Amino acid sequence: MPLVRIDVNDGRSAEELQRLSRGVHDAILAEYGIPERDYFHILTEHPQGQIFAQDAGLGFERTGGVVMIQIFTQAGRTQKAKQRLFAAVAEKLSGVGVAGEDVFIGYVENTAGDWSFGFGRAQYVTGELAVPRK
Repeated sequence: MPLVRIDVNDGRSAEELQRLSRGVHDAILAEYGIPERDYFHILTEHPQGQIFAQDAGLGFERTGGVVMIQIFTQAGRTQKAKQRLFAAVAEKLSGVGVAGEDVFIGYVENTAGDWSFGFGRAQYVTGELAVPRK
């Protein structure tokens, strides 16, 4: 059950934002085999000048179309699985007009006990939800 935050600069239509979110979700579905309804995304638009995404010395420049993605998920997937996910996200977003250099992903791992889906309970710990397979 990943929680995904997507931050972009202002200027995209509601349909474009939906396609970005759906592209990221479809990549996660394909690579991690999570259920379709494990769809928890937060999209935030920012005025120009509030997102900074330099090249970090890799030799390319990003545009104002940068898409900053944070994926919060349970630990345990291999580095190869993560690499496949990163590639799948970039591929899906290229299909909606986002250049590869404009796809920035931060991946944050945690444990089953770090999630509450409501009512102030950690449902993976209480057994109300099955811990997802890796």
